Amino acid sequence: MKFYSIQDPSFSVSFEQATLMGQAPLRGLFFPESIPHYSAHAINHLLSLSREELAFEVMYPYVSASIPDNVLREIVLDTIDFPTPLVEVNSTTSALELFHGPTWAFKDVGARFMSRCLGYFYRHHQGKTTVLVATSGDTGGAVANGFLDVEGVEVIILYPKGKVSPVQELQLTTCGKNITALAINGSFDDCQSMVKEAFMDTELIQHYQLTSANSINIARWLPQQLYYFFALQQWHKECDMPVVAVPSGNFGNIAAGLIAWRSGLPVAHFIAACNVNDAVARFLHGETYASRTSVPTISNAMDVGDPSNFIRILELFDQDTSSVRKMITGYSISDAATTACIQRVYETNGYLLDPHGAVAFQALENYISAHAGQKGIFLATAHPVKFPDVIKKTLGFDPLLPDAAKELFSKKPISIDMEPIYSHLKSWLLNR
Repeated sequence: MKFYSIQDPSFSVSFEQATLMGQAPLRGLFFPESIPHYSAHAINHLLSLSREELAFEVMYPYVSASIPDNVLREIVLDTIDFPTPLVEVNSTTSALELFHGPTWAFKDVGARFMSRCLGYFYRHHQGKTTVLVATSGDTGGAVANGFLDVEGVEVIILYPKGKVSPVQELQLTTCGKNITALAINGSFDDCQSMVKEAFMDTELIQHYQLTSANSINIARWLPQQLYYFFALQQWHKECDMPVVAVPSGNFGNIAAGLIAWRSGLPVAHFIAACNVNDAVARFLHGETYASRTSVPTISNAMDVGDPSNFIRILELFDQDTSSVRKMITGYSISDAATTACIQRVYETNGYLLDPHGAVAFQALENYISAHAGQKGIFLATAHPVKFPDVIKKTLGFDPLLPDAAKELFSKKPISIDMEPIYSHLKSWLLNR
């Protein structure tokens, strides 16, 4: 399969080339030339397979021209080597828990898949590849863990200083070795803009072999559709198709879910659950799309004012905005509503939500209350331990630390402060 640039559809490359480039020329994002479609019978067969076989079959059409079958099997085995349980919270709502990986966030799957693909692609390459990535919280930790000690690859992570949680910052800044963290005195949008500009800088490209590990990279983005297949494997057969609520920041996760739906996965409706950074939610309610300056919230991984992957959603629907709005409903959930949801769900159902999961839970609840008889799944994308201040303030206790988190707090963080100015990043890269 080939992947074309949404900015310039005449420009198409292989999966390997798209992964290595990260971003197409003119800041374009890559998109698959075709999306596999499975009949209802074929979907039922896929859902009956083991998780490993299902993951192999779903990813095979996208990567088979670039990765041999035996290598792909090894990659998916490593990628999903932890559970993704569907947990019933109440009679209408279940949580797909995506925080059982090594960094306790949903981005572990995409980061592990991409790092292993790059390890295969670079097995015969000379020199070093630099992964340049912006994070609003969880991407950086997942990428750092996924690429730690990968031979021939260095990782440079830009994160907004003071706008990630303590656990998230420790995961970014304590790896050392081939991982460097840059603390940007700005927002995630500033970090993302600096990374995008670096990929367009011809002078920098002469000195560095750059690729991205954000969800703009096809190898980070496409594996996220596996979550939705895993959810439907565990969905009660007697139930109707679920509504799925996705905490949405850069919109890669929900865009991957829509790819799975377009392939034939039985999902009734999608909910883009946003915090007050609601550019897409406003669009889904009928407004003209306009990027906005991001606002810091307690669900910080979603603090994105100009989501990169929104253009992939439009491309998936052939730019038909009415079809987009028919399939996706957007909600904007305030911090006050988020903390109220955390408290109510814990007291009523005994289930502990992180702020991002709470945004999705509340959005799903709002939708179900307006659509009687519907049942749904929300994606619990991060472990509550990553947000101890929010949990302590809301519920009066600290979330129980996993053993790996206790070890994390014993490490010394190391980062480099930088202003949100691209010339500063470029100068640092060229003179380091």
